[in-house]
Amino acid sequence: MTPRATYRMQFHAGFTFADAEALVPYLDRLGISHLYASPITVAARGSTHGYDVIDPTRIAPDLGGEEGFRSLVAALKARGMGVVIDIVPNHMGVAGGGNAWWNDVLAHGQASDYARFFDIDWSRRLLLPVLGDTLAATIANGDLAVEGDHIVAYGEHRFPLRPDVQDTDLATLLDRQHYRLASWRVANDELNWRRFFTVNDLAGIRIEDAHVFEATHALYFRLYDEGLIDGVRIDHVDGLTDPIGYCRSLRERLGPDAWIVIEKILGPGEGQPVGWGADGTSGYDFMEQVALLIHEPLGALPLEELWQEISGRYQGFEAEEFEARQDLLAWQFAGQLDACVAAFVALNDDEAVTPAMLRRAIERLLWVFPVYRTYGTGDAAPATDAAIRGLVRERVAWLIPPGEAHVVDRILAWLAGEGPGDAADAVRRFQQLSAPIAAKSVEDTAFYRSGRLLSRNDVGFDATILGVPVEAFHQLMADRARDVPHAMLTTATHDHKRGEDVRARLAVLSTIPDVWRARVKAWEAMAWGWGHDVDGGDRYMLLQTIVGAWPDDGANGDFAERVKAWQQKALREARLRSSWEAPDEAYEAAAATLVDAYLGDPRFVAEVTAFVADLAPAAEANTLVQTLLRYTVPGVPDLYQGTELADLSLVDPDNRRAVDYATRAALLGSDAAPAKLRLIADLLALRRAHPTLFAKGDYVAASVEGSDRICAFTRSHDGRTLAVAALVRGTEVPDATIAFADGRTCTAAEVFANRAVGYALA
Repeated sequence: MTPRATYRMQFHAGFTFADAEALVPYLDRLGISHLYASPITVAARGSTHGYDVIDPTRIAPDLGGEEGFRSLVAALKARGMGVVIDIVPNHMGVAGGGNAWWNDVLAHGQASDYARFFDIDWSRRLLLPVLGDTLAATIANGDLAVEGDHIVAYGEHRFPLRPDVQDTDLATLLDRQHYRLASWRVANDELNWRRFFTVNDLAGIRIEDAHVFEATHALYFRLYDEGLIDGVRIDHVDGLTDPIGYCRSLRERLGPDAWIVIEKILGPGEGQPVGWGADGTSGYDFMEQVALLIHEPLGALPLEELWQEISGRYQGFEAEEFEARQDLLAWQFAGQLDACVAAFVALNDDEAVTPAMLRRAIERLLWVFPVYRTYGTGDAAPATDAAIRGLVRERVAWLIPPGEAHVVDRILAWLAGEGPGDAADAVRRFQQLSAPIAAKSVEDTAFYRSGRLLSRNDVGFDATILGVPVEAFHQLMADRARDVPHAMLTTATHDHKRGEDVRARLAVLSTIPDVWRARVKAWEAMAWGWGHDVDGGDRYMLLQTIVGAWPDDGANGDFAERVKAWQQKALREARLRSSWEAPDEAYEAAAATLVDAYLGDPRFVAEVTAFVADLAPAAEANTLVQTLLRYTVPGVPDLYQGTELADLSLVDPDNRRAVDYATRAALLGSDAAPAKLRLIADLLALRRAHPTLFAKGDYVAASVEGSDRICAFTRSHDGRTLAVAALVRGTEVPDATIAFADGRTCTAAEVFANRAVGYALA
């Protein structure tokens, strides 16, 4: 069953199924058809997000267990509503001793029934990089002890002992285990099992194994067969060995009526997952497309000049990404790279191609890979991969050492399924390395090193582009109507770097770069009087964050602490002046002091308050444009928890804070409801009244004369037509005429008399 509209909720011990059940009447009044739940299976103790699953066979007791889930579903079904759940096929949580499957592997090694579940290289003992020092030093310090049938580290971490080993000399006992305890610092170089990105607490699952697939999905299949869920959202599909094969298998098991969407980041020019057996992506691409529409392309040059002048970083985003890829491949993925190279070395039958040549070729390909991954299986590859491989070959050409081009071509041939030997393992390793390199280098590094305009630095965004013409947006929506009419549409998620209304406000700066420059220069001069020691780029990103997330009540409450938490994460992710591995506490303290100085200065607070007020009309227009398009273009609109009111959140965990539902319920339908909430409710009511129009309607761009700032189109089906128009990149109404495909013609003044959006059903 394809949802009409979803509402995302983040479940954890502090927000359970019972809490959600109490909100079902509110969701129904709002017009939602399906609750879209974060992972509901048993997660690591204390998890606030659920992606660190330790038991995929049971619904988490601390969320309410299966009984609580069934009660929630019953409440929804009583109102004609349903549930979609988030599932995690790529990895499991292995920290804290709660994962019984992982514990069995530690105790029994390759003899464990679950050894095949995890992606482990058994040529050596399984590495557990959990110690704060070397093993010898940890033993000498008395931080390891034997307690019954477990090794206990630091009095809290427990690791099962081999049942067939009884030796009580500690060092000898440890040496005879199936695993090796080691310092956390060796993980990047020596880890011999696949993890999720760089997280040592999450171990990769071999979901391509039919037995593992069935064991880890039995609960989901049962819930669907019993009618308790209507579909799934698949987390991090690109981490799997064969994402396409996995999606097709899932479709086969769930059947044609299940709604299946995948979390997939589309690279520039990369198409939707057509032919995968999925209904489309979970919407990061739409978040990017609508963001591009509300940014003024002509603001790119002056904003880039301002960034370079203040930060002293004169390379563009592409160069920042390239450098980040080199850094992370060398710093954090060395062990995974070694394993990838070894797999290709084992395939190689050309004596003139050395292991070092293969390493250089693989490194350079990963430095320039334009998308998360390709989808070859070693003996074949989808046709869509050909264009990607061609682009990679063009981009890598200048990096290839003299005389080694044929080595690069050899790697690409294997990726295409055209190389000699059984390349399945080598191709898998390359593709499962290219995906995390892309994610970590862009989303978790370059986005924090390059700050031209932070509203263009978000998950799934191409930060090299500031904005696009309306015609480009129309083409993207026409493609969506043709290829994935039931994909998810979202503008806020549990993963976003900053809230949808933060981005909407910052987007206004692209239309007034000169005004923004003057403001920044004045605030920079103010800061220099405080004698701080914070780099220009960090100062500039801080000012953007303060302006973008400025609350209605100003810098009161916890705003300063929220900004400092964002700032610390930003500094560590950038890995320029600090890092997670080696925090520069003095620099971080200086940066935090600057936050306090700004927010404690009455003049600065007054000027920011006034500036945000000046931005408000255009910012609200951007908010309404994003909202209108999310609920009217082809696809299934999602509403992330709480964002029916202003979403001024920052990066996680800030974007997962508790939601004040009482206020939202009180405002819904009242005269005091803000424009955003009213528009959402009106459009959801329209979708409820005419579900087929939105599910099956075509998308035809309107003809606009006199302006390039009007995005107008029609959705038509079975004799009904919805006409939609949005005024983008400004609030001044142009002298323009809009001609819709159904023959209706009107002036821009008629459509945008009261606000930046308009729609009418005929």
